[in-house]
Amino acid sequence: MTLTHPETTPLNEERLTTLGSALRTALDGPYAAERAVRRATFPSEGMLRDPELDVEASREWTLQRLLDLDAQGFGHVGVPEGANTVSDPLTAVLAFEMLSHGDLSVTIKSGVQFGLFGGAVTNLGNDWHHQTYLPDITSMKLLGGFAMTELGHGSDVASVETTITYLPDTDEYEVDSPTPGSTKAYIGNAAKHGTMAAVFGQLVVDGASHGVHVILVPLRDDAGADLPGVTTGDQGHKGGLLGVDNGTIRFDHVRVPRRMLLDRYGGVTEDGVYASPIDNANRRFFTMLGTLVRGRVCVGGGGAIAGRRALSIATRWALKRRQFPAAGRPDGVLLLDYLVHQKRLLPRIARAYALGFAQNELIQDLVHVQGPEESTEADQRSLETHAAGLKAMSTWFANQTVQEAREACGGAGYLSENQLVEMRRDVDIFATFEGDNTVLMQLVAKALLTDYKKEWSELDRSGVVQATARVASGAVVEATSANLVLGALADAVRRRPEETTLVDRRWHALMFEERARHSLESLARRMRAAAKERGDQFESFNALGDHVQFTARAYMEQRLLTAFIDGIEACEDPEARRVLERLCSLYALQSIHDDRAWFLEHNRISSGRSKAIGAQINDLCRELRPHSLGLVEGMGIPESWLGAAFLAD
Repeated sequence: MTLTHPETTPLNEERLTTLGSALRTALDGPYAAERAVRRATFPSEGMLRDPELDVEASREWTLQRLLDLDAQGFGHVGVPEGANTVSDPLTAVLAFEMLSHGDLSVTIKSGVQFGLFGGAVTNLGNDWHHQTYLPDITSMKLLGGFAMTELGHGSDVASVETTITYLPDTDEYEVDSPTPGSTKAYIGNAAKHGTMAAVFGQLVVDGASHGVHVILVPLRDDAGADLPGVTTGDQGHKGGLLGVDNGTIRFDHVRVPRRMLLDRYGGVTEDGVYASPIDNANRRFFTMLGTLVRGRVCVGGGGAIAGRRALSIATRWALKRRQFPAAGRPDGVLLLDYLVHQKRLLPRIARAYALGFAQNELIQDLVHVQGPEESTEADQRSLETHAAGLKAMSTWFANQTVQEAREACGGAGYLSENQLVEMRRDVDIFATFEGDNTVLMQLVAKALLTDYKKEWSELDRSGVVQATARVASGAVVEATSANLVLGALADAVRRRPEETTLVDRRWHALMFEERARHSLESLARRMRAAAKERGDQFESFNALGDHVQFTARAYMEQRLLTAFIDGIEACEDPEARRVLERLCSLYALQSIHDDRAWFLEHNRISSGRSKAIGAQINDLCRELRPHSLGLVEGMGIPESWLGAAFLAD
């Protein structure tokens, strides 16, 4: 293949195949220029931590690396530095992505310091908070934690037990941990480096509770000792991310001035009364949490990049490692020439591209909602739903893919010097923080049910009759806007789907649409029936947990296919577009193949077609095998950044 020299600075010069360069531009999408500049200028020397460092040394290395990156402009970018400035969500997310190409402890410590702690001050505070604290947060003179999770309450933020009680006599707030379960736990920067925390607690004013609010509480003095009333703990060695000092925090009637409450959405006035621009407490709570949605966008994107890194290592290894001689191959067969090995890696590469295109669209939605443009409450709700779903899909993908890549590299993959086991340790927790993935998928399903119920409730009597007839006949009921792109494709083959080829995009669209639509409609019917029978909404939802998860995943698969199709349409390079077409077919068929039991049980495919899908996947893997180097180059991780010793041999 022809080699090309993309425009770079002398810092990170990289040689790519023509196909790899074009695929990278396509996958980077609307942010290709920004991402190219970041790759070219990123301080990549020393970006991976020595795996033999112990906990203490790992923490110090991580802090120093982040300080160095911040000094070179790759730390707090996207976070405002003082009052009268606005947050830049695009720059912040792209910076988090870039950090995810290296040591993930650095990535997460950056996320804690700038995204969570700094983000809480930025999004929930007023001008005084911005002017007083943001300069020291962005310069890392003030290191802080994000004290939301408690031992007794993880995903259930609304039920945290920490109290923030207003004391009118002294015009202060008293922060207290009244029970063992109210101990703040797993808090980044809490064990050692943090000197302040943004603390979530129940605000109590004149005996009345106003729900969860956030207050800034100093933790340590200049010598690193706990301040009076504050007790921090070190949670020590973890399964990964050894460079992040996670710890616990307890408060014993700690008093802080009234102005320390981050009161953009509610607080106590100078007259000692509670006031909020949002009257409804429930809506106020979700508005406050909604401002922090950027964290899920970042974590999902970072997890997907870890999966890309693992695939890049495993694929490059499979392009040089030989096993067993064969006719015409006396020196042994390349691992990637074995079909079974292709099937371990290439369908996952296809999914990596699907997730990348979907991440681009999610970033666009984030910029629309949190940027200078006008946005609606519906835009915010849609962003939260899709950020939750894509975070879950991306981080599940990361964990499964890193493990598969490790196994695909055999014993060499188990050596720490080849990075995969360290990556596996670090990415594990991505499925848990910023929301447990299973809980996030429940959020997605609930949002779909809400939209579905709203659609039906807004129909007049004739509309209900027509919609019911469409459901009974198997026609589409548009529950969400995600169906629009695929709907037009699916309509063309709806009557005779079995007559289409297996690589016909219209058939893929129909199958994805059918899976998402039917699972949502049947879930809604089952929930209505269960609620009438039992009269208990919780039990109705609880008993249908598997169906809830399937519905959310089916919807997100539909989103991924739509994004992939949009990404292909935007690709201007003919060769790259042809490869992306085959890659999209591989993604779609693998998704259908994974759920072939559902499609068979619901009479969407015949047994013969089900068997043929497996054979078509084999054919696609063979077709894509010659393009494998370009495919991994397109995923955007420079080879020199992979740090795997066996690739340097």
